[in-house]
Amino acid sequence: MLQVGLSLPRSPGGAAGGFPMAEPAEGERRGTGQEMFGSSPVTIVITSEADTWDIGASSGLGCGQFVDWDRMPDPEQQAYIPQDILSKPPKELKKLAREGYWAVSRTLRAQVYHQVIQQVACRLVTPDALVYRDVASRLFGKLSASSHPLPEFLEGCSMPTYCLNLEGVTALKKILICVGNLFPDITYSPILPSLVALLLHYSKDEAQCFENISRLIASNAPHTSYIDQSFLAHQASCMTFGDLANKHCPAAHKLIASTSENVFEVYSKWLSWLFHDLPFNFAIRVFDVYLLEGQKVLYRIALALLKQYRLSVTSAELEGTDIKADLQAFVQNIAEHVTVDKLLERAFGIRLFSRKEIWLLQMANRKALMERGMTMMQSRQSFHLAVDIQNFNSSIVTAQEMRIIWSWIPERFSLFPPLLLFSTSEDGCSLQRFYTCCEGYEPTVLLIKTTEGEVCGAFLSSDWSERKKSGATSGFFGTGECFVFTVRPETERYEWVFIKKPELAKAVPRSRQRSPSPSPPSLLASSPDGRGTSSNRLTVPTPQRKGRLSPFLAIRHFLLPSKTASMFMSGSRDGIVIGGGGGQALSLDADLLWGHTEHCETFDNPPLCQENFKVQLLEVWGFQN
Repeated sequence: MLQVGLSLPRSPGGAAGGFPMAEPAEGERRGTGQEMFGSSPVTIVITSEADTWDIGASSGLGCGQFVDWDRMPDPEQQAYIPQDILSKPPKELKKLAREGYWAVSRTLRAQVYHQVIQQVACRLVTPDALVYRDVASRLFGKLSASSHPLPEFLEGCSMPTYCLNLEGVTALKKILICVGNLFPDITYSPILPSLVALLLHYSKDEAQCFENISRLIASNAPHTSYIDQSFLAHQASCMTFGDLANKHCPAAHKLIASTSENVFEVYSKWLSWLFHDLPFNFAIRVFDVYLLEGQKVLYRIALALLKQYRLSVTSAELEGTDIKADLQAFVQNIAEHVTVDKLLERAFGIRLFSRKEIWLLQMANRKALMERGMTMMQSRQSFHLAVDIQNFNSSIVTAQEMRIIWSWIPERFSLFPPLLLFSTSEDGCSLQRFYTCCEGYEPTVLLIKTTEGEVCGAFLSSDWSERKKSGATSGFFGTGECFVFTVRPETERYEWVFIKKPELAKAVPRSRQRSPSPSPPSLLASSPDGRGTSSNRLTVPTPQRKGRLSPFLAIRHFLLPSKTASMFMSGSRDGIVIGGGGGQALSLDADLLWGHTEHCETFDNPPLCQENFKVQLLEVWGFQN
């Protein structure tokens, strides 16, 4: 047996101490209480009437020993289980899990859980069942009762127990204490108690449950993550969910942005929706697919919940309501709105990008947080607060309109307040001056007001200095995070066409490089003043493969069916072009005076204003770092 020497966890005061417990009401076996770690409460479950808890309460063996069967929503059903079910290839297992096959047999689910987790790629030195028994005997061995505190990484985290009985709740705490001892690098992990609790329902003993949760913690599969283990990682995943909600649930995002002053605080609870608020029969089905598909499936299901919530409420109903609490109550009562099968069906109908691409987005969000020094427990300023309504001043949009635009941009950039880089009213109508003021800033927001009073613009993901890398030939650059939009007379956003249909953009194998796009045919049109010569209308530049791309939605990651559908931004001494393929979403001449807009393949947008327009004002905003 592997011998592991450990010291007992200690309370913040320095001495080994226990969590205070209130005596439960007469006739009750359990209740809830709170333990204070520093200044933050940790919700715990009271498991005995004394200030200590019975170590021997979870010492038995046998699958199902930790479950209070009276509280289980569905009784165990008998079903025919093919003998070769556990030898099915992963793709077939995923299909069976999505269809709820495990739900018909408790024994089958327990077997599948253990086998799937044993196949998870993890670090070479990962604590197993033998290590758990050794450590547990050292920590709890000869004592009949214990007052060990829960690990400090559970600060501010709730501890759902689902359908666990007294023995199960005791086992849950013992496993979490051992995790805290054997994984000292974990500093924050709000979903870990829920995952351990769910696993305990289908574990033959504590040691097996500990070994399985350890493998999920120690997973090292590329671009795959099961459990966030720091506040930084947790915040990055919340930002990533916010980005995905912005793209895939625009109606719900708009509703939340219009009714909440802190949108990020709403999205920061997305994991709690799944592994705290969902009832057991929903949560365990989520767990089924999560084990086989990783964190990406959690994003899908949370997005499906968000879409379902939008269908169930109106803006009028939410006026003056705490939307975060309202969403929590909705998820807790989800069975009144949709079945678990229908929820999962809708979740898998949401077409997300590849696991690698989502991982890249999460890494970009993590980097942005690190640059802000946000690695400890602290609140993040919301994008809503980043646009200070008192101090914001634009000649084109109001503070409220800028807040709407800020709600569209990726989370990692909306951490920062807007900074005016260029304005024709202050810097003049000079394209060279435009480039000089904007170079060195990435990304930027372009705002245009026409002489007819229409307002439109673009979010541009790359530095304008990228245009110099194409040499004498003007090439397109930028990433799939670029988008164009209108503000007046109507507010609308038009994203890269493959955001809505990611299945059309297949991932490029590592061994292949995307070849440069061919030059589309030149487009000739009359200038707005009617003097019509070809020199008055910008020719679409030849797209070139750029040397450096932003990590998320970089074109080199995709094999696109249409090479004219990735023309994001281009600049030369003759003018700038945004969007291409069959037309240009926006083009401006060298004097920044005349412009043109039409449908383009990159953004699949209608004309953003009158097709041939005269610029009254133009502004470029960066991000104040």
